[in-house]
Amino acid sequence: MKKRLVAMAMACVMGIGLLAGCGSANGAQTGTGETTTVKETAETPAASEESGNNGEVVTLKWIQVGNGMPTNYDAWLAQINPYLEEKIGVNVQMEIVPWGDWDNRRSVIVNSGEAFDILFTDQARYNSEVSTGAFLDMTDLLKTSAPELYSMIPEDYWQAASIDGKVYGVPTYKDSSVTEYFIWDKAVADKYNIDINTVNDFTSLYDALKTIKDGEGTAPYYMSKSGADFLVTAYFDQLGAGLSALGVKYNDDTKTVVNPLEDEDILKNLDIIHQMYKEGTINGDAPTADDANKYRTFFTAQGWSGAAASTWGPNNGIEDCVAVQYGDTVVSNTSVRGSMNAIYSGCEHPDKALELLQLVNTDSKVRDWLYYGVEGENFNYTDDGKIEKLNSEWSMAGYTQGTFFNVSQLAETQVNQWDEVKELNANAKPSAMLGFDMDTSSIETELASCRAVYEKYKSEFWTGARDPRELIEVIKGELDAAGWETIRAEAQKQIDAAE
Repeated sequence: MKKRLVAMAMACVMGIGLLAGCGSANGAQTGTGETTTVKETAETPAASEESGNNGEVVTLKWIQVGNGMPTNYDAWLAQINPYLEEKIGVNVQMEIVPWGDWDNRRSVIVNSGEAFDILFTDQARYNSEVSTGAFLDMTDLLKTSAPELYSMIPEDYWQAASIDGKVYGVPTYKDSSVTEYFIWDKAVADKYNIDINTVNDFTSLYDALKTIKDGEGTAPYYMSKSGADFLVTAYFDQLGAGLSALGVKYNDDTKTVVNPLEDEDILKNLDIIHQMYKEGTINGDAPTADDANKYRTFFTAQGWSGAAASTWGPNNGIEDCVAVQYGDTVVSNTSVRGSMNAIYSGCEHPDKALELLQLVNTDSKVRDWLYYGVEGENFNYTDDGKIEKLNSEWSMAGYTQGTFFNVSQLAETQVNQWDEVKELNANAKPSAMLGFDMDTSSIETELASCRAVYEKYKSEFWTGARDPRELIEVIKGELDAAGWETIRAEAQKQIDAAE
């Protein structure tokens, strides 16, 4: 509470001096949440009576990450703001921070008390940003100011977004559960009579890829330096500690804290991966390879099967790309917190901020503007209400904004891929640790030391470049010296106390 009051006080001081955080309805900057009276013109209609603002429009500053500010930002504002005024009596002022500047910019925003209204956040910073008092507790306000938004997102997902039973962020309800896939160039698989639908574990994968490798004479399994680290996210909840060598198995009702790197199921898979690496089925530069898109006969990724045709195939030069699910679909704190939007704890109009987030998540017109850009410049609607993209120049990142389930379909798509994602979410198995957040304040030194150990060995471990049984003994020894047991004991104590 003390930290929160300090953060709010700093924000007030800076808000007076800088008047940062919002633009007025005509584009001039004002203080956060300032209201302005807008005269009705042909270009800017007055707010409707439904907005309840009697002609006063609240301008909200929303900060996101992406490819920087759109070059046609003013044209975009001219389209979206009159609509927002009419619907809810709101204007929006966006700041789109380039990817390379995001970490530094986000730290300045939160740690300096700079005013904003809505801020994109994710699992890497959400906990710490809540602990500094940067975000509003919206638990009760959600049900009164954004009832449609509250009802459209399943309860498990609100639970995953909660810290100590309170909601500080709106999940971007999209592929908010985790499903891993084996992804194939089907033409190559068919050439060797491989039934890819039956290849759903590493034992059968070994045989299939060895056949292709022997026939083609090249490494069919492309790995980057992250290798098969998805095995941790496929099996374990990492408790928000940011250490892959710490976790509880998703389906472990005893909630026992262990080192996932020692898990026998993971090690058995890594035995096979190590064998593939030695035999040249996996690219030899895997421990240092980046994630640049290139042709790959086979690779793994997290998402949904429809992404094979819409994304993975086109991005990797595969004409007939097919994805086969590996393992269960799971919902956890980490999966839900991958994309969220939080409201500033000092926001003057949190009800309006929630109304805006509700509209983004329930109104396809607003969602399309955010996702696709300026109508007539970046996209057009077809006669049947689908989207014809005119270019790929829109620089806002769609995953940071709102649900995918009300984004209009592209004209060339025959099947709505978001229906599959929605079904995956609905049937996802909840982690045994859903809603639990570990307080790491007393073990930050040990965590930093253990993370350094993990970083040193992770590429060789997950790509199979070294024998996993031998390497895990080295890793365990260094983790023990770095204080891993202290971390495990503290995590288990907190879990037991929360029961």
